[in-house]
Amino acid sequence: MSSPRIAVLDVDGTLVDTNYQHALAWYRALRSLGETFPVWRIHRLIGMGGDQLVAALGGDDVEERIGDAARERWVEEVDPMMGETALLPGARELIVALKERGHRVVLASSGKPHHVDRALDLLDARDLADAWTTSDDVERTKPAPDLLQVALEKLGEPADAPSVVIGDSVYDVEAAKNAGMPAIVVRSGGFGDDELREAGALAIYDTPGDLAAALDDLDLL
Repeated sequence: MSSPRIAVLDVDGTLVDTNYQHALAWYRALRSLGETFPVWRIHRLIGMGGDQLVAALGGDDVEERIGDAARERWVEEVDPMMGETALLPGARELIVALKERGHRVVLASSGKPHHVDRALDLLDARDLADAWTTSDDVERTKPAPDLLQVALEKLGEPADAPSVVIGDSVYDVEAAKNAGMPAIVVRSGGFGDDELREAGALAIYDTPGDLAAALDDLDLL
């Protein structure tokens, strides 16, 4: 086993199976405001923060016209669907396995505080994780590195503290690269292995449980 690190875990799409609900909520929110985009295009952007998603999808004009309204409508659309979401296989077991090996764990989410609260309840992680973040903690979301840097700050650690990011999207990997951290990913984000490796992922697993089972073979963890 390697020396203890700080494991910075993404929540949506990595530990909790929420990506498709998020994509559908964005589709409904934007369509209600007169902008209809194919759901597959929206899904390709899930993992990017909502502050950047509208412009990435529709351009600066759409962002300027309806960006704030779309983000408000998205919350209204996604909230009722959160009750349908569940943990991905081995999600809590991964946190437990990391802790048992002496690593500290930060659940690094840019989600709304009430969404993070629900994830913490599903994971039964309030007494397990060393810290967690919400959208209230950052101004810029992934692929900007701010969220990962805040995760380290929550533990009183500097930006170059030994750490590793665990996520599910190319945006997690890009944010990790921008923060100077290595990244491991699970496939639940729906991105291809080639995309994830090209972005810089060092290892790829099907589920959090598969990663938990492989920890003893990983130099990083």
